[in-house]
Order: sequence, then structure tokens, then C-alpha cells
Amino acid sequence: MAFFTQDTTAPGSPHVALARTIASVSELTCIYLALILHDAEVTVTEDEINALIKAAGVNVEPFWPGLFAKALVNVNIGSLICNVGTDGPAPAADAAPPGGPARPTTAAPAEEKKVEAKKEESEESDDDMGSGLFD
Repeated sequence: MAFFTQDTTAPGSPHVALARTIASVSELTCIYLALILHDAEVTVTEDEINALIKAAGVNVEPFWPGLFAKALVNVNIGSLICNVGTDGPAPAADAAPPGGPARPTTAAPAEEKKVEAKKEESEESDDDMGSGLFD
């Protein structure tokens, strides 16, 4: 009866580790298959994912393909891949900063020229010093 007194859901239990491994393999399989389908320009559906799972001979828990297909139904996977690590979509150029007044839609050309001239002067002054790292 000692078998029934052990807690098989305890954090260090081998059963929990096995469950995490199976979930990780299932998740990774569905992720890779969704990327393969996207690369082949095929719509990511549960049937397409299941077809690739069968072709690959991988064991995946049956709920994962449907879950991934539903999660990716309105997602631009190409944009998702290209924007990994960013905070989200870039704000529109004429959008107001959060909590502040709207920026003017037209910039003064004279101000832009002054800023550019200052940048050029600072770059030139760095070149004239001759104390570069590789000089």
C-alpha cells in the first residue's frame, strides 16, 4: 500500500518531470510544424498539423494541434517571426506619445538643417582629434 501514499505530483517527482517532457515535445513539435506549414505557404490548420505529425511519426498529445491551429488562425506568422523581441508594433509616425500632446505634423526645415549641421560638426571634430582607437 506504500504506492498509494506517495505524492506523485510533488515537484521532484519523476512523474511530473515526465509530464513536462511530453508536453515540451508536443509543444515543440507543433511549433516546428506550424513554421514548416508557414514556410510552405500552407494555412496552419489542425488537419495539416496532424498530417505532418503522422508523416513524421511523432507522438503528440491530441489537443496540441487544435490548440495551435486556433491560436494561429488570425496571426501573421511572418510578422511574428520578424518581430521577436520587440515591444510590439511601432507607433504611427504622427501618433502622439503616451500622456503627451500630439507632435506637429510638419517639421520646420530650418531646424532640421541646424541639427544636421551640428551632427556633421561633431563628427568632424572627432575625426580631427587623431586619438582614435586604431590610429
